[in-house]
Amino acid sequence: MPEHDVELYKKLRGGEKEALEQMYDKYSKLLFSFTFKMTEEKQLAEEIVQEVFIKVWTQKSSYDETKGKFSSWLLTMTRNTVIDHIRKKRETASEIATKEMTEDPDPSVEDQVEWKEKRAVVRRAISQLKPEQQKVITLFYYQGLSQQKIADSCDLPLGTVKGRIRLALKHLKETIQDIEQNGGIIHE
Repeated sequence: MPEHDVELYKKLRGGEKEALEQMYDKYSKLLFSFTFKMTEEKQLAEEIVQEVFIKVWTQKSSYDETKGKFSSWLLTMTRNTVIDHIRKKRETASEIATKEMTEDPDPSVEDQVEWKEKRAVVRRAISQLKPEQQKVITLFYYQGLSQQKIADSCDLPLGTVKGRIRLALKHLKETIQDIEQNGGIIHE
Protein backbone atom coordinates (compact mmCIF):
# COMPACT_ATOMS: atom_id res chain seq x y z
CA MET A 1 0.00 0.00 0.00
CA PRO A 2 1.50 3.35 -0.98
CA GLU A 3 2.67 5.41 2.01
CA HIS A 4 0.00 8.02 1.32
CA ASP A 5 -2.75 5.37 1.58
CA VAL A 6 -1.32 4.10 4.88
CA GLU A 7 -1.36 7.59 6.34
CA LEU A 8 -4.84 8.32 5.01
CA TYR A 9 -6.20 5.09 6.44
CA LYS A 10 -4.60 5.75 9.85
CA LYS A 11 -6.07 9.26 9.90
CA LEU A 12 -9.46 7.89 8.85
CA ARG A 13 -9.33 5.31 11.66
CA GLY A 14 -8.59 8.23 13.98
CA GLY A 15 -11.84 9.88 12.92
CA GLU A 16 -10.52 12.56 10.56
CA LYS A 17 -13.24 13.39 8.04
CA GLU A 18 -10.72 15.03 5.71
CA ALA A 19 -8.97 11.66 5.31
CA LEU A 20 -12.26 10.11 4.25
CA GLU A 21 -12.82 12.91 1.75
CA GLN A 22 -9.33 12.42 0.30
CA MET A 23 -9.83 8.67 0.10
CA TYR A 24 -13.20 9.19 -1.57
CA ASP A 25 -11.66 11.57 -4.11
CA LYS A 26 -8.89 9.08 -4.82
CA TYR A 27 -10.94 5.87 -5.11
CA SER A 28 -14.59 6.72 -5.84
CA LYS A 29 -14.19 6.72 -9.65
CA LEU A 30 -12.40 3.37 -9.60
CA LEU A 31 -15.04 1.83 -7.34
CA PHE A 32 -17.88 3.32 -9.37
CA SER A 33 -16.44 1.98 -12.63
CA PHE A 34 -15.89 -1.45 -11.08
CA THR A 35 -19.41 -1.51 -9.60
CA PHE A 36 -21.08 -0.23 -12.75
CA LYS A 37 -19.46 -3.02 -14.79
CA MET A 38 -20.97 -5.56 -12.40
CA THR A 39 -24.44 -4.02 -12.03
CA GLU A 40 -24.91 -2.04 -15.26
CA GLU A 41 -27.06 0.36 -13.22
CA LYS A 42 -25.71 3.86 -12.56
CA GLN A 43 -27.87 4.63 -9.53
CA LEU A 44 -27.19 1.26 -7.90
CA ALA A 45 -23.46 1.64 -8.55
CA GLU A 46 -23.49 5.06 -6.88
CA GLU A 47 -25.37 3.67 -3.87
CA ILE A 48 -22.93 0.79 -3.50
CA VAL A 49 -19.90 3.12 -3.62
CA GLN A 50 -21.49 5.24 -0.89
CA GLU A 51 -22.21 2.12 1.17
CA VAL A 52 -18.59 0.97 0.86
CA PHE A 53 -17.26 4.31 2.09
CA ILE A 54 -19.75 4.27 4.96
CA LYS A 55 -18.42 0.83 5.92
CA VAL A 56 -14.86 2.18 5.82
CA TRP A 57 -15.81 5.21 7.91
CA THR A 58 -17.85 3.30 10.48
CA GLN A 59 -15.06 0.71 10.64
CA LYS A 60 -17.40 -2.22 10.01
CA SER A 61 -14.48 -3.76 8.16
CA SER A 62 -10.83 -3.11 8.82
CA TYR A 63 -7.82 -3.24 6.57
CA ASP A 64 -4.75 -5.29 7.45
CA GLU A 65 -1.77 -4.09 5.44
CA THR A 66 0.02 -7.44 5.93
CA LYS A 67 -2.63 -9.12 3.76
CA GLY A 68 -2.27 -7.03 0.63
CA LYS A 69 -2.75 -3.67 -1.03
CA PHE A 70 -5.33 -1.22 0.25
CA SER A 71 -6.88 -0.81 -3.19
CA SER A 72 -7.34 -4.60 -3.46
CA TRP A 73 -9.01 -4.69 -0.05
CA LEU A 74 -11.30 -1.83 -1.06
CA LEU A 75 -12.21 -3.53 -4.36
CA THR A 76 -12.89 -6.83 -2.56
CA MET A 77 -15.19 -5.06 -0.10
CA THR A 78 -16.93 -3.38 -3.05
CA ARG A 79 -17.30 -6.69 -4.90
CA ASN A 80 -18.81 -8.32 -1.81
CA THR A 81 -21.23 -5.43 -1.39
CA VAL A 82 -22.29 -5.75 -5.06
CA ILE A 83 -22.84 -9.49 -4.60
CA ASP A 84 -24.96 -8.82 -1.51
CA HIS A 85 -27.12 -6.40 -3.52
CA ILE A 86 -27.45 -8.88 -6.40
CA ARG A 87 -28.50 -11.62 -3.97
CA LYS A 88 -31.09 -9.32 -2.39
CA LYS A 89 -32.42 -8.55 -5.87
CA ARG A 90 -32.65 -12.26 -6.66
CA GLU A 91 -34.48 -12.88 -3.40
CA THR A 92 -36.88 -10.06 -4.22
CA ALA A 93 -37.35 -11.43 -7.74
CA SER A 94 -38.00 -14.90 -6.39
CA GLU A 95 -40.50 -13.48 -3.88
CA ILE A 96 -42.29 -11.75 -6.76
CA ALA A 97 -42.24 -14.96 -8.78
CA THR A 98 -43.60 -16.89 -5.81
CA LYS A 99 -46.36 -14.33 -5.36
CA GLU A 100 -47.21 -14.50 -9.05
CA MET A 101 -47.29 -18.28 -8.91
CA THR A 102 -49.64 -18.24 -5.92
CA GLU A 103 -51.94 -15.75 -7.58
CA ASP A 104 -52.36 -17.91 -10.68
CA PRO A 105 -51.74 -21.49 -9.61
CA ASP A 106 -52.62 -22.96 -13.03
CA PRO A 107 -50.30 -21.78 -15.79
CA SER A 108 -51.78 -21.90 -19.25
CA VAL A 109 -51.22 -24.95 -21.43
CA GLU A 110 -49.07 -22.82 -23.73
CA ASP A 111 -46.86 -21.77 -20.83
CA GLN A 112 -46.50 -25.34 -19.65
CA VAL A 113 -45.52 -26.54 -23.12
CA GLU A 114 -43.06 -23.66 -23.57
CA TRP A 115 -41.37 -24.32 -20.21
CA LYS A 116 -41.20 -28.03 -20.93
CA GLU A 117 -39.53 -27.34 -24.28
CA LYS A 118 -37.07 -24.89 -22.73
CA ARG A 119 -36.20 -27.36 -19.96
CA ALA A 120 -35.59 -30.06 -22.55
CA VAL A 121 -33.30 -27.76 -24.56
CA VAL A 122 -31.32 -26.80 -21.45
CA ARG A 123 -31.01 -30.44 -20.32
CA ARG A 124 -29.87 -31.43 -23.79
CA ALA A 125 -27.30 -28.63 -23.86
CA ILE A 126 -26.01 -29.59 -20.41
CA SER A 127 -25.65 -33.20 -21.55
CA GLN A 128 -23.28 -31.97 -24.28
CA LEU A 129 -20.87 -30.46 -21.73
CA LYS A 130 -17.76 -32.21 -20.49
CA PRO A 131 -18.46 -34.19 -17.28
CA GLU A 132 -16.45 -31.80 -15.07
CA GLN A 133 -18.40 -28.83 -16.49
CA GLN A 134 -21.71 -30.64 -15.96
CA LYS A 135 -20.76 -31.23 -12.34
CA VAL A 136 -19.93 -27.57 -11.54
CA ILE A 137 -23.04 -26.30 -13.36
CA THR A 138 -25.23 -28.73 -11.42
CA LEU A 139 -23.65 -27.81 -8.10
CA PHE A 140 -23.73 -24.07 -8.81
CA TYR A 141 -27.12 -23.58 -10.46
CA TYR A 142 -29.21 -26.53 -9.32
CA GLN A 143 -27.85 -27.09 -5.82
CA GLY A 144 -27.02 -23.43 -5.16
CA LEU A 145 -23.47 -23.96 -3.88
CA SER A 146 -21.06 -21.05 -3.93
CA GLN A 147 -17.97 -21.30 -6.09
CA GLN A 148 -15.85 -21.61 -2.94
CA LYS A 149 -17.99 -24.48 -1.62
CA ILE A 150 -17.73 -26.25 -4.97
CA ALA A 151 -13.94 -25.83 -4.87
CA ASP A 152 -13.83 -27.23 -1.35
CA SER A 153 -16.16 -30.18 -1.99
CA CYS A 154 -14.47 -31.14 -5.28
CA ASP A 155 -10.95 -30.50 -3.94
CA LEU A 156 -10.24 -28.04 -6.76
CA PRO A 157 -8.63 -24.59 -6.81
CA LEU A 158 -11.21 -21.78 -6.82
CA GLY A 159 -9.84 -20.47 -10.13
CA THR A 160 -10.45 -23.85 -11.76
CA VAL A 161 -14.07 -23.84 -10.60
CA LYS A 162 -14.58 -20.31 -11.90
CA GLY A 163 -12.99 -21.23 -15.22
CA ARG A 164 -15.13 -24.33 -15.61
CA ILE A 165 -18.32 -22.40 -14.88
CA ARG A 166 -17.33 -19.67 -17.34
CA LEU A 167 -16.49 -22.20 -20.08
CA ALA A 168 -19.62 -24.24 -19.37
CA LEU A 169 -21.82 -21.14 -19.69
CA LYS A 170 -20.12 -20.21 -22.95
CA HIS A 171 -20.67 -23.72 -24.33
CA LEU A 172 -24.26 -23.80 -23.06
CA LYS A 173 -25.05 -20.52 -24.77
CA GLU A 174 -23.58 -21.71 -28.06
CA THR A 175 -25.27 -25.12 -27.84
CA ILE A 176 -28.69 -23.67 -26.96
CA GLN A 177 -28.45 -21.21 -29.85
CA ASP A 178 -27.45 -24.05 -32.15
CA ILE A 179 -30.36 -26.22 -30.96
CA GLU A 180 -32.87 -23.40 -31.34
CA GLN A 181 -31.59 -22.35 -34.79
CA ASN A 182 -31.55 -25.88 -36.14
CA GLY A 183 -34.89 -27.07 -34.87
CA GLY A 184 -33.50 -29.32 -32.15
CA ILE A 185 -30.60 -30.80 -34.11
CA ILE A 186 -27.19 -30.46 -32.47
CA HIS A 187 -24.21 -29.98 -34.78
CA GLU A 188 -21.03 -31.26 -33.19
